[in-house]
Amino acid sequence: MRPFDFQRATTPGDVAAGQIIAGGTNLLDLMKIEVMTPDVVVDITKLDGMSEISVDGDGLRIGALVTNTALANDRRVRAGWPLLSRAILAGASAQIRNKATTGGNLLQRTRCPYFYDTSQACNKRNPGEGCAAQGGAGRMLALFGTSEHCLAAHPSDMAVALSALQADVEIRTAGGETRRVPMHDFYRGPGDRPDIETALEPGDLVTAVILPAPQTGSRQTYRKVRDRASYAFALVSVAGAVTMDGDTISDLSLAYGSVAPHPWMNHDVIEMLKGQTASIELFERAADVLIPDSAPHPDTDYKRTLLRRTFIATMRQLTGLAETAGTDIARSEA
Repeated sequence: MRPFDFQRATTPGDVAAGQIIAGGTNLLDLMKIEVMTPDVVVDITKLDGMSEISVDGDGLRIGALVTNTALANDRRVRAGWPLLSRAILAGASAQIRNKATTGGNLLQRTRCPYFYDTSQACNKRNPGEGCAAQGGAGRMLALFGTSEHCLAAHPSDMAVALSALQADVEIRTAGGETRRVPMHDFYRGPGDRPDIETALEPGDLVTAVILPAPQTGSRQTYRKVRDRASYAFALVSVAGAVTMDGDTISDLSLAYGSVAPHPWMNHDVIEMLKGQTASIELFERAADVLIPDSAPHPDTDYKRTLLRRTFIATMRQLTGLAETAGTDIARSEA
């Protein structure tokens, strides 16, 4: 690890001085292997108003410094937005969740092996250097939204759930103003600058995540497919919230994880399913719309089949067409 200066922020304006750190569960690892080499690290854990979960209209305001553990265990979240709680508990380990923060989770970096290996070319790490994943091994790479400059996938479970729940990200600008950005606009595709990953501008600070009013009676789930049962990143994941009127899908929201540089959504699939009677045949047709004809990397071709099966299984669960264990489906009680 290279030498760096450490500062503690006393006001939000102090974040412009260097690289922000809160829980540090991702940043410290990257600094140790010199993927990230900030000259100044700014600790924001003492800033006021960012460590609480509070009511925001009919929804909730989740401070950016709220830990993953506190958020997953909050009784209001478990009752009204159980999808979020389940996604968080599917990630990392209890020790990491105790330190990891809401804002940090959204801003964690890709787990692409070429990003982590400083001997390999990576446009996300060093713009213009090239992408060693092109032509290399790529089992964990993305299926959608890639470019010739980057094939990396976003690793967050929480971000996928928040996308399905249509949350907003609250941001304090360098000028002291506050703006809200919908989750689906918060992340950027790689394009020709994969190193620019979000809508954040210099000096911006993520201060909170805003959950909208819960949908009473909606059925919610987070299905994560991974190599082992715990402490593993998803190969694919599906977050879903569905409201049924008898056998008819009256409303739903879906987001997909570990298949794109950011939580992936397909609005054509949602519009195809809304107002329709749930059936396996319907889900098969929707899967045809969701799954691409080919993968951007040959090693991720298996994700086409895996995502298809995971999507159909998730929709069967959410609509009651499959027997499910009590831990798989939660109903919003708010």
